[in-house]
Amino acid sequence: MIFLQLYWEFFKIGLFAIGGGLATLPFLYQLAETHAHWLTQADIANMIAVSESTPGPIGINMATFAGYQAAGPLGGVIATLGEITPSIIIIVIIARFLSQFDKNMYVKNALYGLRPAVVGLISYAGLKLLGNTVLFDGSLRIKEAIAYLVLVVLILRLKKIHPLYWILLGAVLGLVLQLPS
Repeated sequence: MIFLQLYWEFFKIGLFAIGGGLATLPFLYQLAETHAHWLTQADIANMIAVSESTPGPIGINMATFAGYQAAGPLGGVIATLGEITPSIIIIVIIARFLSQFDKNMYVKNALYGLRPAVVGLISYAGLKLLGNTVLFDGSLRIKEAIAYLVLVVLILRLKKIHPLYWILLGAVLGLVLQLPS
């Protein structure tokens, strides 16, 4: 029964993966509230950090992780299949009718209208992650807030530095800030 439940939950999340894996984060946070034994908000934060610094789509990584947590290796496979099934179905349909969709004004307008929704979903997820996990964990985490502010200012001022260096700097800061005071 858990396998069917995993498949269904991640199928629903996969339906709203328009805009990439970050757009699914609000749904993953909701899943963490309803199925805390599958994954927690801290798990989501950790998986975002890992997924953003390693190859592979974040949605797939999260589905695999949560499925594995809930039901072992087979659970990871089933949750991942649930996550990708909607995309496969949509791609097959679009590929079949691509020439009709390509010039259709309604489809173009609908896709154009989805852009703000995707930005909203990603913004919500980012603010929730920043607020609940990074800066607030029962109380304001001053060191983390200052480190985050410094990183944002540095990134905005020093735009030409390769993103890999920012990832490494963030990882080092994360390790340093986790050390006991």
